Amino acid sequence: MSDLAPFLTKYWKETTITIAIGTSALIAYKKWTANKRLKEATDEEEDDMDGREKPERMQSENFESVDNDFYDDLANCPEKQLEYQPRKQNDNDYYFNSRYTEDEMFTRAKEFFNLMNLRRSCRFMSDAPVPREVIEEIIRTASTGPSGAHTQPWTYVVVQNPEYKKEIRRIIEEEEEVNYRKRMGMKWINDLKNLRTSWSWKKPYLEDAPYLIVVFKQAYALSNGHRKTLYYNEISTCISVGILLAAIQNVGLCTLTSTPMNAGPRLRSLLNRPPNEKVILLLPVGYAATDATVPDLKRKELKDVLIWED
Repeated sequence: MSDLAPFLTKYWKETTITIAIGTSALIAYKKWTANKRLKEATDEEEDDMDGREKPERMQSENFESVDNDFYDDLANCPEKQLEYQPRKQNDNDYYFNSRYTEDEMFTRAKEFFNLMNLRRSCRFMSDAPVPREVIEEIIRTASTGPSGAHTQPWTYVVVQNPEYKKEIRRIIEEEEEVNYRKRMGMKWINDLKNLRTSWSWKKPYLEDAPYLIVVFKQAYALSNGHRKTLYYNEISTCISVGILLAAIQNVGLCTLTSTPMNAGPRLRSLLNRPPNEKVILLLPVGYAATDATVPDLKRKELKDVLIWED
């Protein structure tokens, strides 16, 4: 340090300026990279926050308070409210069904469990045709799911065109190779070893299956050029997909729930969907191939997933 003293004494101004500039540049760079990461995350998530419960601080800062007059006006405006209907529609149709006996309830619950317990993700699909009307009905069933403020913030795009399926496979496999080589890391890949899905990013089932269902959540809606909030859009869409999986199993078809990581924007562009829609799942749907195999999975026992508070 003593050897630097003459230099620092002679050039102390220049040294101070250099250190100041360097420090400022480093701070600016760190701030820029932090803002860049925040923007990248926000581009995907900021619209979702429109549909989720915001923290109390954000509510108080960004929302107008609602006074009692608003509720009085709402109560006196029946045209703004949905008409409520009786549970019993006729002698045969009930909302919530008629009441079953306890034996009937248990039998139906057990039969439904036995049906759903046979559900497995299938990566070996047959190209055998499936009636279009069946796909329409299972998606109609999925759309019976509950949603925030009954906004039904989902879009199901069914792809049957072979050229589109081929292009979707190309996009998915390109991104998946990068995922396995660079993005996922060894821990994630090792966690998949027992399922034997980490050995290849090739996905022939994307062309073999007669249909691909691309599930989009609607992050927001547009009305007269203005954004309309779609509450709990991702949770609502995921509930709808859960019903879809049950409907697929119910008709004897199979599927695979895949998350096309980093392929969403390209799929949205290919399928010509608007910017307010975000891909969350991709499901090939069809019959299982005759030589299909599935992992011998063991599901958790009931005692491991259920807690009674009596």
